[in-house]
Order: sequence, then structure tokens, then C-alpha cells
Amino acid sequence: MRADRLVSLVLLLRQRGRLSAATLARELEVSTRTVLRDVEALSAAGVPIYAERGRHGGFALLPGFQTELTGLNHDEALALLVAGSRRGAQVFGLGSALASAMLKVVDALPESYRDTAAGAAQRLLIDPETDLLSRRSAAEEVPDTVVAEVRRAVFAGHKLRIHYAAVDQTPKWRTVDPIGLVTVRDQGYLLATRSGEDRTYRLSRVLAAEELDEPAQRPDRVDLDRTWQERSTQFRTGGDQVTVLVRVDPARQKDLAGTALAVHAEEADADGWLRLEVSFQDSRHAEWALWQLATQAEALAPQWLRNSLRDRASAVAGRHGESA
Repeated sequence: MRADRLVSLVLLLRQRGRLSAATLARELEVSTRTVLRDVEALSAAGVPIYAERGRHGGFALLPGFQTELTGLNHDEALALLVAGSRRGAQVFGLGSALASAMLKVVDALPESYRDTAAGAAQRLLIDPETDLLSRRSAAEEVPDTVVAEVRRAVFAGHKLRIHYAAVDQTPKWRTVDPIGLVTVRDQGYLLATRSGEDRTYRLSRVLAAEELDEPAQRPDRVDLDRTWQERSTQFRTGGDQVTVLVRVDPARQKDLAGTALAVHAEEADADGWLRLEVSFQDSRHAEWALWQLATQAEALAPQWLRNSLRDRASAVAGRHGESA
């Protein structure tokens, strides 16, 4: 609808500043001629939009122009309300702000949308705290004072001092250049650099934080999704990786592949089981993954893994073999 497009055009200019007609046409998926007609219609309606000519020209709004939250259609309102049910905001200390924002969204909706959108949102549940087996998700608690300080430094582009408790290490103060925040399955991470090297910090291990006045050394723009994918790849391919040869019941092949870092080879044995060569982060990861499969998997190599699983099974059998 044209009304939706006009609202989107204004919001693009509000959020990104001066934009060329070609950029607006690409973002709105219309022709440049349509953009020019829309700009003319907005000007006629009193929206203070003006054109700047020249090589770096484009369209812009007068500074300070504010818009009301109007023009939301039913699906857009529903998307916002469903987003408010996710717990990522809790990880970043924005839970109360999100709740307040959701109230404003509902209040700003046309009356005809208000009840139907809110009712529809009640019928969608995103990432509940427990799954069908009543297993609770491992949501991490991060003090609001800590996450607020981290968040301010990220948004302001300032350096950040954190008192960080790495695994099996004494907590230490370190100064980092924050890049962004990521939440994965209710676990929050700070992406940063330290002395020019990539660093990823789990928020639950940040004991204290202090935003500094010094500007952070980081690019002005960042593709956070791509950066996270690159960090994830580095994590999976680093450390004390181990590669093992294992036989597995075909019914559990996906379970094994889902816990491994990578599956390098797979072939079928004569009895129908699958023989896989897979990599794990370290020896503990390999032992844990195969232990979960019980008798539906068999470690063939290396020998230390077979011995470890055998000793664990023997200990469990011995524990449960005696009368209570």
C-alpha cells in the first residue's frame, strides 16, 4: 500500500539521514520515479523533506522532525508484540524498557488492530523456558549494573574495562574495544578486540565493568551477523580438537552430528550401522557426546576414548549392582 511505503520512506530518512533517490528506490523496491512522486506527496502533506543537489546530494528531513508511531499494519504490529516475548532483552538488561515499549506500541495501534494483534500474540510462544522434556534452558543471570555499563560503552563507542573471570583462571581487569552484543540461547556475549586481536567474552563471566572516556578503536559500521559467524568458525576450528572414528545407529546419526564440530566421512557397515569420522572440541566433549548415545554408538578409535567410556560404564554398573 502507498501509505505504508510513505511511512517507510519517512522512517528511512529519520533513521539514516540523507539518502539518494536511487538508495530509497532500492530500499523500498520501487522505481526512482515513484520515489520522486512520494517525496512530492509528503512535502504537500507538510512533512519537512527537502532535496540537496550535487554529487553527494539526496533527500533529508529537517533536523528535529518527529513522527508518531502510525502506519503499522496488523502483521507489523504482531511482529513487534511477538518480539517482545523473546528473552534476549533480559540478557542485555533491557527487559523493563522492552515492556514499556510494548505498551506504547499497543497504545499507538489503531483501535481496530489493538485487540486482534494482542490476542494473536498470545497464541504464539517463542523460546519457552522448558522444552517438552521439562528441561529448563540455561538462562544466565547478569547484574543490571554490569550489563548497563557494557551496553553504554558499546553504543557510545568507548573503550571498556571489564573484570573478567575466564574459565579456570583468576579474574583479571582488562581493557577492550567493544564491537557489539550477541545473545544465543539466552547466553549473552560481548564481541570486542583487545590490542587489535579478536576477543569474545561471555557476559555472565564479567564481574564488573567500567565505561571509559577514550574512544574505542573499531570500524564505524559492522556486520554483526557475519562477525559472529566468523568468531564461531574460529572457535570450532581452534583449541585441542580431537577426531574420532565411531559406529552409530542410523536413528541417532543426527544426534551425533548435531553435537560434533564436523563430520568428515560417513559410510554404511554391513549391519546397517553408520561408520563416521567426526571432530570434537576436546577429549571431554568427545566423551560426553558418545556417552549420551549409550548403546546406540561405539567408539572405534582412538583407544583412550574407548578406555574412558568403558571405565565410566564399569563405574556406573558397579554403583548400581549393589543392593540398596
